[in-house]
Amino acid sequence: MDRRQFIQQASMASAGLLINYSSVLSASAPDFPVVRTAAGHRNFTSTAVEQTIGRMHKTIRDPELAWLFENCFPNTLDTTVQFSTANGKPDTFVITGDIDAMWLRDSTAQVWPYLPLIKQDKELRQLIEGVIRRQARCIIRDPYANAFYADATKEGEWKKDVTAMKPGLHERKWELDSLCYPIRLAYHYWKTTGDTSPFDADWLKAMTLVLQTCREQQRKINRGPYKFGRETSWSTDTVPGNGYGNPTRPIGLIHSIFRPSDDATVFPFYVPSNWFAVASFRQLATMIDQIQPGEVAFAKECRTLANEVEGALKQYAIYDHPKYGKIYALEVDGYGNRLLQDDANVPNLLALPYLGACPVSDPVYRNTRRFVLSPDNPYFFSGKAAEGVGSPHTLVNSIWPMSLIMRALTSTDDQEIVAQLRQLKKTHAGTGFMHESFDQDEPTKFTRKWFAWANTLFGELILKLAAERPHLLSKPV
Repeated sequence: MDRRQFIQQASMASAGLLINYSSVLSASAPDFPVVRTAAGHRNFTSTAVEQTIGRMHKTIRDPELAWLFENCFPNTLDTTVQFSTANGKPDTFVITGDIDAMWLRDSTAQVWPYLPLIKQDKELRQLIEGVIRRQARCIIRDPYANAFYADATKEGEWKKDVTAMKPGLHERKWELDSLCYPIRLAYHYWKTTGDTSPFDADWLKAMTLVLQTCREQQRKINRGPYKFGRETSWSTDTVPGNGYGNPTRPIGLIHSIFRPSDDATVFPFYVPSNWFAVASFRQLATMIDQIQPGEVAFAKECRTLANEVEGALKQYAIYDHPKYGKIYALEVDGYGNRLLQDDANVPNLLALPYLGACPVSDPVYRNTRRFVLSPDNPYFFSGKAAEGVGSPHTLVNSIWPMSLIMRALTSTDDQEIVAQLRQLKKTHAGTGFMHESFDQDEPTKFTRKWFAWANTLFGELILKLAAERPHLLSKPV
């Protein structure tokens, strides 16, 4: 089942949702039931993560918020990781939750909040090393694919897509951010640990393919080798232009035929992912300089690409809005056409500082943020239960908890952050977990009951607040 099908089924199932909890109550949050996977059934247990949960129960004075953290922060480890060794090296496959496939994007985001703990937990460090190694193998298998199966011989329901599908691929949607996220994980793993063992010949081969693919998708000479088609009733699930996407002018930006939502772009230069690529290729160049000193030309080419994309973004991705001033468009085509909205999936415009693309004080970002969090963004919804950013992926009037979390992660305003915490408490529909989206008026109507990325992202937010703004957690919100 793909995400779109799951959304349809989950929406119908949750419309009349009745939660049946165990009669057992949480010892650490006695007013709430135990909904976390039982210890004996967890996929992976980290001493550092368990200690962090215990510590945070003493820090978070709001009982419901503490309960949410206890459930959400370990959810990736509890339910989605498959850890083993292959040829004596760590190997970690990470499903998204309700879909038994590994997205390069999601797998990075799911384990990302654990990085600060890996110096004190060897097993957790090995698990994340295994993710890096598995991602490299996936990229080598097909740098244009976005999602993979653990079984390299498995064929899924999309095997008939009009693209170069092969066994082991769940989907082959070209999304620029899919190749940026593995760089983000590798770079920060290396900066945190100093360990270079995952960055072997296979990893270098994968990174070479990343650079090659992004150069191809600048489409300066031709349209490149990638095209995509699908028989579907959803217009955003396939690609116009005979499978190559809508036309663009070769201005130096990198095509992303699909968004992080797995929806097709309207104008294929997806601006947030291009900014993400700028940051990622500079990180990759730094790694190559120090880990692979013989690859001087490769590091130089990474920096050259980053500089070229940054220059094109500054020239073509900024729109002088009559109300907000200079803002970033979500998508452009190089001909002067642009899409003015945001999408809750990350990378998006709201998350640019989170991804290291710009500081929160950047004037264009500040203007863009005001636009994104306003009714002038067609995917900003406000209802009886909450207000926040949604996505065409879940249609209108559906708010994503991820957007509430990202708004708080990128905010410098205490009142704004507390408002997001209150909304997150109010909209988990009694489940104790974050979801993909919920109805702006009725949070019990939600999609994806098991969505590990949103869960661990919530945990990341709480840990950030504990480190930087502990006063916000020192009393009920």
